[in-house]
Amino acid sequence: MNFEDFKENFSSDVKDTLERRNGIEYEVDARTVEKMNSTYEALTVKPEGSVIGVNLNLTDIYKELENGADYGVLVSKSADLAAEAIENRPDFDLASITDYDKMKNTLAIEVVSAERNKTNLENVPHRDMEDMAVVYRFVLGDTGSGSSSSILVTNQMLENYGITADQLHEDAIKNAPEIRPLVIEGMAEVLAKQMGVEDLELMGLNIPSEQEQMFVASVEGNVHGAGVLAYQDFMDKAAERAGGSFFILPSSIHEVLIIPDNGKFDTASLENMVREVNATTVDIEDQLTDNVYHYDADEKVFELAEKFEDRVAAKETDISKEEKSKGISKPHKDRGGEAL
Repeated sequence: MNFEDFKENFSSDVKDTLERRNGIEYEVDARTVEKMNSTYEALTVKPEGSVIGVNLNLTDIYKELENGADYGVLVSKSADLAAEAIENRPDFDLASITDYDKMKNTLAIEVVSAERNKTNLENVPHRDMEDMAVVYRFVLGDTGSGSSSSILVTNQMLENYGITADQLHEDAIKNAPEIRPLVIEGMAEVLAKQMGVEDLELMGLNIPSEQEQMFVASVEGNVHGAGVLAYQDFMDKAAERAGGSFFILPSSIHEVLIIPDNGKFDTASLENMVREVNATTVDIEDQLTDNVYHYDADEKVFELAEKFEDRVAAKETDISKEEKSKGISKPHKDRGGEAL
């Protein structure tokens, strides 16, 4: 069965299954959904007459079918997922969406790759952050399954609200940390939660907090936690934990890693680490970028790590030129090892 036939048949079968089970009519349509970092074919399911539905990823479901999954089982499972999602959708007043004064209190911040989302960003208010883009979402509430429902803010929405992108950003900067609070933990803390303290001790990974060489930064719930990069006080708080300047590794759109700039790491090795992890471990829709970033705690500058290296090299060159112009030279040793 090719994908087009699959979409048509699957849509009809999921609709029939839901109506037979629940005794009400449903609208079930296949359509293309464009999201940040990914585009997929979706099955949109909603009760007849409802303006809110749920999306099931038809692209992924078709892959399961190609890998040998039973068609009937996929239909049944998809009907179950759709019914559960509709049942647990947030209790939200849709009229509020047109009222910015109410919606601004639900603003959250996310950070995505500017290059991978180039087309989508044309229709979305955003701010550049090196090769990343800061975008904004209205968080509608808990779905009941450990995640939250949200709406990406678009240029059309700003026009309807009659506000500027600058106003949106100011409101998001104020409210996002309240909705999705910043969390910075040492890697040992994270591992202890995942593995347990005893297992950590057996593996010799129970590192004292003052000796931490890597920290994980995200938000409570770990949903789109890389957005903390745009929080006003993030860099200062991260510098406090790192003990000064630090490198930032974009682990995913959900979290970033902080590594103190203490001379033990270089940009090239860190970049290789990020690229390898993205290529082998992180799903494409969860990837942020392949680059490494740096925060200079003394100069208060966030930039690509390679730019930081260029800036330091240029500064050293300028100092060397200045010393030469003043007739200052570094002492050198003669063959006997004494300074001349």
